[in-house]
Amino acid sequence: MRFRTTLVLFALTAGLVVFIKFYETKRPNTEEANRRAQNVVNFERDKIDGVVIQNGEERIEMKRADKKWRLESPVKDLADGSTVDSLLFDLEDWKKDATISGKEIEADKSRMAEYGVAKAKLRLKLQGTDAPPEILFGNNAALEGKTYVRLENSKDVFLAAQSIKNQISKKPEEFRDRKLTDIIATQVTRLSLKTAAGEMELQKQGDHWQIVKPLRARADDEKVNDFIAQITTSRIAQFVADDAGDLHPYGLTEPRGTVTIFTDNDKSAGRTDSARGEQGQILQIGGVPEKEKDQVYVRFAPRKFVYTLPNKIEAILGTKPNDLRDRHLVRFDQNQLDRITIDAPGKTKTVLTRKDQNWTIINRNNRPANAAEARRLIELLAGEQVTNFVTDVASDLPKYGLDKPQLTVTLSSFASENTAETQAGEHPLATIAFGKIDGENIFARVGEEPFVVAVRRSTLDNIFADPLQWQELAIFKFKPEQIHRLSLFTDHEQSLIRGANNQWQWVSGSGPINTVKVQALLNTLASLHAVRWIANVPQGTFDKPSLVISFTTSPDDKAQHKLTIGGPSPDGTSMARTDEQEGAFVISNSDLRALRTELVQPPSPSASASPSVATSPMTAPTP
Repeated sequence: MRFRTTLVLFALTAGLVVFIKFYETKRPNTEEANRRAQNVVNFERDKIDGVVIQNGEERIEMKRADKKWRLESPVKDLADGSTVDSLLFDLEDWKKDATISGKEIEADKSRMAEYGVAKAKLRLKLQGTDAPPEILFGNNAALEGKTYVRLENSKDVFLAAQSIKNQISKKPEEFRDRKLTDIIATQVTRLSLKTAAGEMELQKQGDHWQIVKPLRARADDEKVNDFIAQITTSRIAQFVADDAGDLHPYGLTEPRGTVTIFTDNDKSAGRTDSARGEQGQILQIGGVPEKEKDQVYVRFAPRKFVYTLPNKIEAILGTKPNDLRDRHLVRFDQNQLDRITIDAPGKTKTVLTRKDQNWTIINRNNRPANAAEARRLIELLAGEQVTNFVTDVASDLPKYGLDKPQLTVTLSSFASENTAETQAGEHPLATIAFGKIDGENIFARVGEEPFVVAVRRSTLDNIFADPLQWQELAIFKFKPEQIHRLSLFTDHEQSLIRGANNQWQWVSGSGPINTVKVQALLNTLASLHAVRWIANVPQGTFDKPSLVISFTTSPDDKAQHKLTIGGPSPDGTSMARTDEQEGAFVISNSDLRALRTELVQPPSPSASASPSVATSPMTAPTP
């Protein structure tokens, strides 16, 4: 029995400890208690879901649902959430400056009339869990910016800042949300515009906008979002009337234009699109008020009211499909692009493929391609703008030379193996056909798009049609120290060989060797780059070369290389070729000067009077 009694006492003690601990955690500490004692009212903002303001005969009631405030009285409309939240925030920090106890007031009943809280006309009631008592606002105090207030369940009167009284002494319309809608542009997935000129409809597909009526075309995402933003960011100028009455005075019986916007989860009130089973937010644009010419009457169906907006909203009525069309020639995902095919009739097709950041020419045995030129072409096509939308129906392709294009570019992705997402093989992203030239423009068509456009003629000029032009610009890839034997042929020959200790010796020539110029020549030659490759080399360019350089890159002189530079061309450029690569290329003037250098050390000024050293006879350059 003693053990059982001890156990019961232990359990009771433990329970008491737990209760005290729980009670202490729930009870505010001294600092918090002092803060709360200084407040006019105490509550938790998150638990307040209603605000009622009684100002004489006028009652303003607001409710919160789904984290949004709505005005319930004297009209039903969206409330300005920031205004309500600001009021609640200020109420939380509203301090008492002084307290006049109920006993003092009972002792001198005339003071109650002085404070004006006995029959207060202005009252504020918060609704929700643990909401405070109703607040009664009395007269303003003699102290500037102060007023008298009383709580409904207390006879004490407080002196407090007048700011709260000023916030609730507003007209009902000042609590209404002047934002036309809470929807933002990025939430809209479809829209339609109806005016006297016709109907236009746009729809979002993935991340991009498409015009689907009156034609099917790519839309400019930025322009469409700006168009939508004109509606979603509109601020109401005046609250005019509800829309249940006569709309004729506002020009809304037959509005000048109607815009309907749709979202994925549009639950707003408004016209239901019977074809799609969707509800849209409808904005109708009517007439212009007689006294406010800078405004226009509108009816916004979800809010069931007539408002005025700044008349800049009228600009949407003049919007035409071409105003919202994407003026980019083509739209494609550069991250997916890893194959480019260029096909010109009468020329070898060019097929470029990418691996990481490197490009190769597939139909030239996967020789390295000019990666910088491939990137330039991609950027050119991605940024090219349409100069004119020629026709919306591509029915007469021969008229524009698009039945037999002079050049076609296909941009593709390529999968070498089957995956869950993609089958192996080539998957075109976009195909661009270029037709006839029209002045400074050229006609073009993208894939099976049902229209013809014009772009700059220079676009075509900047697309290499010959595979030779796509070769990488690096001509030689050696180290200068690899060159073992070197011969230069102009109107005379200079030949050197690398001897012991890397010292150069004459094979053909004499005199002191200018080792600085020899090294500069080797540096240029070993890493020679073309300026660009030439597709059509003028006849006779290499009949009489101005310079021929042969060199070896092995001690046994079996690894031989040859560079031939032709005569000057009419445009002042110089062309060159090698025995190892097909085609010719333009060589830069700076490289050409370095290669044409004299390898003999010039005589010093003190030796200028001495007889010159004779050199061996030079052989003629080898073509």
